[in-house]
Amino acid sequence: MLQRINELIESKQYATLRQEISEMNTADIAALFEEISSEEVVKIFRILPKAMAADIFSYLPIEDEQAIIRSLTDHEAASIIDNLYADDAADLMEEMPASVVKKILAQASPETRRDINHLLKYPEDSAGSVMTVEFIDIKENQTVDDAIRIIRAEGIDKETIDVCYVLSPSRKLLGTVSLRRLLLSQPDEIIGNIMHENLITITTLTDQEEVAHIFQKYDFTTMPVVDSENRLVGIITVDDVVDIIEQEATEDIEMMAAITPTDKPYMKTTVIETWKKRIPWLLLLMISAAFTGKIIQVYENALAAYVVLTSFIPMFMDTGGNAGGQASVTIIRGISLGEIEFRDIFRIMWKEMRVGILVGITLAAANFVKLMVFDRVTIPIAMVVCLTLIVTVIFAKLVGCSLPLLAKKIGFDPAVMASPFITTIVDALSLIIYFRIATMLLGI
Repeated sequence: MLQRINELIESKQYATLRQEISEMNTADIAALFEEISSEEVVKIFRILPKAMAADIFSYLPIEDEQAIIRSLTDHEAASIIDNLYADDAADLMEEMPASVVKKILAQASPETRRDINHLLKYPEDSAGSVMTVEFIDIKENQTVDDAIRIIRAEGIDKETIDVCYVLSPSRKLLGTVSLRRLLLSQPDEIIGNIMHENLITITTLTDQEEVAHIFQKYDFTTMPVVDSENRLVGIITVDDVVDIIEQEATEDIEMMAAITPTDKPYMKTTVIETWKKRIPWLLLLMISAAFTGKIIQVYENALAAYVVLTSFIPMFMDTGGNAGGQASVTIIRGISLGEIEFRDIFRIMWKEMRVGILVGITLAAANFVKLMVFDRVTIPIAMVVCLTLIVTVIFAKLVGCSLPLLAKKIGFDPAVMASPFITTIVDALSLIIYFRIATMLLGI
């Protein structure tokens, strides 16, 4: 299909191109556009019906959207914006330079400007910033027949018509009615008699991650967003939640790898931008790792007396870091899914301590065989190494499970306390444990 599009563009058969593209799924077209040069994409946008162009536009990465908007005239760009749903348009406006936004909004319809400005006033990552204001609202004293007429008249411009929202004259949310219920009810039935009044709502300031948890808990496809006075100001749909989940998961993964999160795809991030995102954490971890070197300096005499002890240091640091990382990732995931709260910290520590004992003993037993058969060290040295392994793993598990919970409690992202940070702490602990045990058992 890509080759066919290129051939039609080169031969300037724009009528045929418009017809063939119009028969494709909009998501597939958007994926195809990522393989085409921006100049050709702009040409195609100019010949497509405005509504279809807007649908395709909403599937594109934000960087491609910006490039297209800059290539179109102000009038053409405003036409695209007018046909986007308000939440998608607001997301685009947030990323565009102020001068470009001003020119586009000047050409857009008053309704579009009002909706976009309404969404832009909410904090980033809040429910208000990701909601859409395109929904069907009806009155409780209207009939089913009235509601269906409203859906037919206004539904084409709404994000979804699956659920209608019943509002009071002051726009307070009274209830909801599903399209299924409307179709199965008598035309003269009063909406107030069939509406669902047991509502679950979210506020405009609810964090988007919490919104995703609520959708997951109740299996909703849409959810109303209300202000502090219970007035309906928008709705969030499941497609927005999918984007939120992807964004939050990406952010957590980057934080767990000690990278400052970024909104750009990897292939579209410059070397300098990547360096800026990675270097702060690497500097911090390098400085914190200096404590490890200081600990080794303190125990230089012990190492001089038993040089063989030096060869086991990497094993303790790696094993402890891995053990702590396992615990931290499990806990961070549990926190993100809402399965674990800070009040569970002592139960979690008790569980991880028992796991640590079992893991430590297993590793120590395997290592003891290796030390005696292959390394041929003395029994006291083997005891020091094996005992250190057990204690290190136990402490690593405790640190790995508790730090994310403590971070969450004091308001930090638990992912910050993931593998790299915990590994640095556990490295220092493992060395202290190692040398203290060696000092006691070997008398050095």
